[in-house]
Amino acid sequence: MPDALLVIEDERLLGAELCAEMAATGWDATQAFDLADAERLLLERNLEPLVVLSDMNLPDGNALDLLEKVRGRGIAGEWIFLTAYGGIPESVRALKLGAFDFLEKPCELERLQIVVAGAARSARAQRRLMDEERLRGDRYAPDAFIGRSRAAADTRDMLSRLSQVPFSGLLITGETGTGKGLIARILHNAGPRASGPLIEVNCAALPRELMEAELFGHEAGAFTGAKGRRRGLIEQANGGTLFLDELGELELDLQAKLLKAIEDHRIRRVGGERELTIDLQVVAATNQKLEQRVAEGAFRADLYHRLAVFRLEAPALRDRKEDLEDLLPVLIKEFNARSGHRVETIPSSVWRRLNAYDWPGNVRELRNLVERCVLLADGPVFPERWLHLGESTAASTNDQQEALTEDNRICLPLDGSLSLDAMERAILTEVLHRNAGNVSMTARVLGTTREKLRYRVQKYGLKASD
Repeated sequence: MPDALLVIEDERLLGAELCAEMAATGWDATQAFDLADAERLLLERNLEPLVVLSDMNLPDGNALDLLEKVRGRGIAGEWIFLTAYGGIPESVRALKLGAFDFLEKPCELERLQIVVAGAARSARAQRRLMDEERLRGDRYAPDAFIGRSRAAADTRDMLSRLSQVPFSGLLITGETGTGKGLIARILHNAGPRASGPLIEVNCAALPRELMEAELFGHEAGAFTGAKGRRRGLIEQANGGTLFLDELGELELDLQAKLLKAIEDHRIRRVGGERELTIDLQVVAATNQKLEQRVAEGAFRADLYHRLAVFRLEAPALRDRKEDLEDLLPVLIKEFNARSGHRVETIPSSVWRRLNAYDWPGNVRELRNLVERCVLLADGPVFPERWLHLGESTAASTNDQQEALTEDNRICLPLDGSLSLDAMERAILTEVLHRNAGNVSMTARVLGTTREKLRYRVQKYGLKASD
């Protein structure tokens, strides 16, 4: 199907000639004789031309006024202006309004064809970006937080409210696997900064020495191995959203620098001499109790209060088990599409086991379970044999206690009966026991820091001492 092109020209013969020339090169060309006619085509009949070729001065006004109105309605397409009386102010205004080019009459047909072809390429690229943005918006609308429970409905309501306001800081709390990352993506893609970048940072993924350069960027020669200039993640998020996951893992000195950047809207690269202006919204997530960390002096109170302008807690799956009836079919459909399987029937015995389980790994654990069962299914029935679930948290805890220990080894079952969190808990419990609860000695044995070990001790409710 040929792309649409609109010619706005009051000289009928010239307009007809332009339409004929463009139609000969594959365009579906339409002519409008004045601004009123063009406005009806664009705003009432919903004509969506890829390129608009317009005279500047028409009998009923200046075409720049129509371009401004069209841009205000969010109608895409590139505009090329032709005029015999154009001046510098008009050309400047045309470019500020996003016109593709500004040509003086008479214009050689060959040159015009080249300019129109360039405008078409630019307009197609814009359409692709708009389509991708629209798909992201549909995928990450507030309704993407699935569930019929009261907790899920309250979360969707809060997401809808936050996506309509230009907030500067938000703190998402909740257990591991509850969907904090999904919430951050919804807030970005459904909000006013959806057209900007979403930069995700895992504050626990990198050591302190590398985290500063990753966040703030660096200049060439700032440290050993810095061979060139690099834009930091905060700078890359300019105009969009910075998502700080596992915020509680950020070191205290970096917390101070992050607070200054958020407050001043300015950053300085490592080794840099000048400050750069930034404009972004910050979404942070943690599964730690930051109020307790602040009281202990392990987290800055001023940064906590700056980010907690709004707070949103992601509910645990065990507190909204009725949402399993909505979540399970959606996840099965997703993995059916990936694997080519057609799992459709869920036996009542599977539902009973799913509802009896306490889901320590929350929605992430459910997602992993569905992936395993769908990929290993032999037919349309959801296979119970691959659930690998205990009937309750107590059963899961008993499995942890049965982890076999011998000398300097810890043996754990790899048959799927233990989740990753359960394995980590079992390892920490045993190593702490062998070191009489001493955090420093346990951290050395496990090759980690005391702060990170304390975080996991608190996360699993273990007993330890210094």
